[in-house]
Amino acid sequence: MSFYLYLFLGLLVLLLLAFIWSQRKPARRTITPISLKLLEETGPRHVTYLPAIRQALAGADYDFILRRGSRLLLRRFKKERRRVALAYLGQLRGDFQRLLRVAGIIAVLSPEVTAMEEFERLCLTVKFRWRFEMIRMELWAGFAPLPQLSGLGNVVSGLSVRMEMAVKELAERAAMASALSSSLDRRDAD
Repeated sequence: MSFYLYLFLGLLVLLLLAFIWSQRKPARRTITPISLKLLEETGPRHVTYLPAIRQALAGADYDFILRRGSRLLLRRFKKERRRVALAYLGQLRGDFQRLLRVAGIIAVLSPEVTAMEEFERLCLTVKFRWRFEMIRMELWAGFAPLPQLSGLGNVVSGLSVRMEMAVKELAERAAMASALSSSLDRRDAD
């Protein structure tokens, strides 16, 4: 009984620490010109290759080679397809990391970003990395986890859409602030 009590208290303490961490004020980071370049290229790159990956992981090709070719050819074919799928998975991770950097830049530029939104970003990162590693292990084991791979691509695509909307909103605010500033300058000059 005491083991479960300690386990419960430990989880409670972890949750309390996570809550306290999520309520902190985020530190202001400096923005470099290289970082601002990221805002211009928010679209996911992996979407271009998804149809080819779906075909590469489809079972019809395996059946055809098994019927027409040798076991050695099938083994080489599977190894090559796995290498392609792992390369695609790496591209997904690269897109996700790039979008997280964009999210960090937007968080710096946007005063309305709350600690809860930062915590959501942390949770999304943990969930993505967990799913990424699970899919990678399945691929190494020789399985073709096409639905999971598509789902991970959807996570990256969804984050990309959110970042594009946030960049658009920031651009609109900047344009309004610029217009307001120039109208105030003209009024002061008169």
